Formats: sequence, structure tokens, C-alpha cells
Amino acid sequence: MRSAVMAHIDELVRAASDGGGARDPLISQSWQRCMAEYRLDPAAPRRAYIHSQARLREHRDALDDLIRVARFGVEALYRQVSGLGYVLILADARGVAVDFIGDASRDGDLRRAGLYRGSDWNEHLAGTCAVGTCIATGEALSVHLDDHFAGDHIGLTCTAAPVYAADGTLAAVLDISALQAPAPKASQHLALQLVTSFAHRIETASLHNGFRREWILHLSRSPEFADIEPELALAVDAGGRILGFNSRARALIDRALHRPPGPSDLAHAGLGLRLDALFEASVDDLPRFTRAVPVERRVLRLRGGERFYALALEPAAPPAPAARPSAPPPPPDFADPALAATARQAARLFAAGVSLLIGGETGTGKEFFAKSLHRASGRAAKPFVAVNCAALPETLIESELFGHEAGAFTGAAAKGRTGLVQQADGGTLFLDEIGDMPLTAQTRLLRVLAEREVTALGATTPQAVDIRVIAATHRDLAALVREGRFREDLLYRLAGARFVLPPLRERTDLPVLVARLLAGRPGSPRLSAEATAALARHSWPGNVRELVSVLDHGCALAEGPEIGLDDLPPTVLAGRADAAPAETASRGDDALAAALRRRAWNVSAVARDLGLDRSTVHRRMRRLGLVSPNHGG
Repeated sequence: MRSAVMAHIDELVRAASDGGGARDPLISQSWQRCMAEYRLDPAAPRRAYIHSQARLREHRDALDDLIRVARFGVEALYRQVSGLGYVLILADARGVAVDFIGDASRDGDLRRAGLYRGSDWNEHLAGTCAVGTCIATGEALSVHLDDHFAGDHIGLTCTAAPVYAADGTLAAVLDISALQAPAPKASQHLALQLVTSFAHRIETASLHNGFRREWILHLSRSPEFADIEPELALAVDAGGRILGFNSRARALIDRALHRPPGPSDLAHAGLGLRLDALFEASVDDLPRFTRAVPVERRVLRLRGGERFYALALEPAAPPAPAARPSAPPPPPDFADPALAATARQAARLFAAGVSLLIGGETGTGKEFFAKSLHRASGRAAKPFVAVNCAALPETLIESELFGHEAGAFTGAAAKGRTGLVQQADGGTLFLDEIGDMPLTAQTRLLRVLAEREVTALGATTPQAVDIRVIAATHRDLAALVREGRFREDLLYRLAGARFVLPPLRERTDLPVLVARLLAGRPGSPRLSAEATAALARHSWPGNVRELVSVLDHGCALAEGPEIGLDDLPPTVLAGRADAAPAETASRGDDALAAALRRRAWNVSAVARDLGLDRSTVHRRMRRLGLVSPNHGG
């Protein structure tokens, strides 16, 4: 490897002296820039530079809309190339990888090579490389093996294509790269075609996303593809002015205006131009080019030039505002006074359209609480759709949440699928374990919550949804935000109001809860006095979920209508009065003491870990006689 690097350095030095060498022109010109403009030393090591999570978040936030729109294209392309060892990178116009999909089993190797989220591939930093050179030239290209300037990168093959914004400026770069590849550069020809094709799709989808309230005009040279995948796409407002386009439409406008081809850092001169200045039709003629008209009759001519088969998509109507209830709904029924007060307040806020975030230990009944709010609202007859964000595979969560069109990806349902968000239309969307949702899905969810409309994977037209949202978690979302694992803006969007459900050991309604859970079961079972006492002594580390399991256990073993002490599971029997003192200690008390020791007696940290208020932790410490050694006894 060292000899290959030395030979590569020699070639770079010769190229600097003789004006480029025998490489492709884009590569030779990049080498010249690296040495003449950037003053890069060909012998210096150029290890991958990866930005911090905070800095990466800034880059991602600046490209938020495009990342969300591009995700479908990114995933679809990755499915086609992953079997060949490629990873996929979406970089912003500054060369920073803001999205990445790769083989998780090779994370270490990919990170060291810079094929990872947060890596910086600017040409002035990394030298000749697919992302950086694509940014510098505006051209799609492959930088294969020793085409790279840096000796650290000559084992890589990288292929990239530009993604342009609707105003003609460079927005991003789509790249597929591999740690190793066959020596001939021709082996990357198909990779170049694929990445160019998907960059075009992302541009068109982004145009649709940005101009949903305007006319979108598709143009194709072939009638067979006019309604399927357009070559050119433009956005036109009600006054007939061109507001945006994909790069192929931009190139057509350049030719019509006799502009030199190539990228521009400024807004394109065609923006604001009237449609009838370029084509033999005005905005008033666009209804003649909708799907209702046979494709062979939808011919649109460029003035003095070629003809196209057109498809005009009408502007989407804005969603109607959701009606608010005229009076507050009746509150959910809870026998515990503190929980009942929480439920009354939550019900009023939920009825007013405020999104709720429900915290609490695992098993405290967050979904039951959410369902009670739904039933008490004016939406009781509408769907309640629960989504366990921790149970959905990361590769499927977006298609499950937002739905997909037929053929949107390999394995997609033949007729498409309605997403869970759209299934909740008119009702309530309950997002359980929201802290486990991947960042990419968080970005799309934020847009859905902000605009109350959802676009299925593979679709171009969003669908309005009328949903109320309740999210739940047992995790500390604020800590996840600090770690860069949860979007701060999504947290504020979800947490219009926050509530923490008390653990079962702190509730006063255990007898009522047991009676309700046993009501309606075959044989009308009841608890014996001894079993009732054992349940009262138990600390319920699993909360309501554990209580349901204990009652299921008792009902299954009871030989008559009464559930006796011996019918209860061993975890509850451990709290019997005749047990040794060490055995009668509350599991919850043990958990608190262990948590305090683990957290070096930091009460705030323990409160976050257990989903409790600090005052509750202090109160339980006083009851148990637990005193921090940090306070000198």
C-alpha cells in the first residue's frame, strides 16, 4: 500500500508540472485546484474529518426539508447498491454528509474512511473526491481509486451527482461509495447512471414539496412516460410566473434564453419569467393538460423549438382548520385523586388541540391514559391509532408511519399501503416510546405535525390529515436532545403540555383498580383477604402492567371464585408478613436506594431515571431514613 501511495504522489507532482497528466479532465482540473489554489501537500495525510453532533445538527437543520424529501430516494437507491458493498451519502452544498446509510457491521471501517454521517468532503479539505469535486464543478462524476488526491483515499471508489434546488442553486450532493472496487474505472459506469437518475428524482420530489399550492407542470418527450416519471418539471403560480424547476428544466430554459450552461450561485434568470414567454401556452391553458385529457392531446411546444407531452397538476387546496369543541369534555374517571386531577387538566388541554407528552415509569398505563383522553374528547367515534416507535424496524418505520405507493420500494405492497398517521385521520395518534424513534423519521414527523399533511413514500401529492397527538416515553427526552439523539424542535412540538403518571406504589386506588380489572372475567373472581394484603404490601416495580399479569396468574390458578394467597406469583409472595425482614423490604425502596448509590446521591439524576419529581424522591428518602453521605451524615 505504501508503494502505491508513493507512486500516486509522484504522479500528482508530475501533473502539477506538466498541466494535468492523463486523467479525465474533471480529475486533472481538480488536482490542479488542490495544489495551485488550496495549496494541499500531496504527501500529507488526510484523515477523515467528522463534525461534532452539535455541528452536524446545524447542517441537518439547514437542509431539513430536502433530507426528508430525499429519504425515499436515498433508501430506494441503497437497496439497489448495498449488495455490491456501497454506502450512500447525502451531503449538503458545503460538503458535509447530513444523511448516510451503510452496513452497520462495518461502522468502524466506514467511519475511519469518512464514509459516515458528519464527514466533511469539501475539496479544499479532502482534496479530489466525488462530493467535493461535484460541488466545485456542478457535474456528476466518479472518482475512482487513485483518482483521489489524498493517498488515504486511493482505496475508495466514489460516485456523486448534484441535486439542485428549485431556484437553480446547488442544494446537495448524492453519493455512493465503497471501501474497495475492481480496478477498471468503467466498473462504475452503472453507479454513475443510478446516482444521476435518483438525484433527478429527488429534485423533482423536492419541487413538488416546496410548491404544493402552485401549478406543477411535467414535460416529457415521450407520451409513454408523460404521466409516470417526468423529464422536466416546473412550478407556476396563478399569475403564470415560473417559480422553480428541476435541473433538466433549468437547462431547457438556459438554452431558450441563450444562457451559458452550468451551475450558478445566484437565483436563475428564468425565475419570475411568464410561462407564455417560453411556451405556446399561458397559465389559463394549464387545465387542458391535466390527466382528464388524453396524453396524445397534451402537446405543449416551446416557442420556436421542440414539443413536449405535458401533465399539469393542480394546486393542492389548503387543509380546513379543525373544529374546536364548544364545551370541555367530561374528564376521564380515575379513583386516585392526584391522577384524577391530572386527567381533568389533560382532558381540557387535549380537547383544545394541544399535543400532550406523557412520561412515567414503564407500565404505569400511559396508553390507557391516552385512550381515556381520546374517549373523553369529541373524537371518541374516530380512530385511536397506537404506534410503538420502539417496536418498528428502523428500515420500515417511515413506510409504516407515512404509507407508501405501489412499487415504491422492493417488497412494497402491490396496491400501496395507508400509513398509520393517515389511519388516525379525524382521531388520535398515540406515539408510544417516542424516544426510540430514529432521527430521520423524527424529521418527517415534525413536518407532518407542523403542516398536518402527510406524503406517502413514492407519492408526490400530500394528503391533509386532521389528527390530535399524544406521545409517551419513559426516557429523558431532554437528555436525548443534549446527546443529539432527539430533535429539540420535535420535543417542543410534541410537548404542548407535559404530564408524568405516578407509579402504582404511590397511587391510592389499588383496591378500585383491582376490582375494575377483575370485573367481567369468567366466574367473577375476587381476592381473599390474605391476597389483598399481599398486593397492598407489594412495591409494583412493573406498575399497572405487572398488576394485570399478577391477576392473570391468580385467575388461572384459582380453583374457585376466590383468588387465594398461594395463587399469586412468587414475586408477590416474597412480600408475605411471615417472611424474613430482608425479604419484606419494598422492591421500590430497594430500587430507590440502588439508584441513589448508582448516581452518587444526585437526586435530580435519580428523579429523571425513575420518572419522578424531585420532591417525591426527597419524601421517600425521608420515609426510609436515606441520607446522602455527601452531606456529612
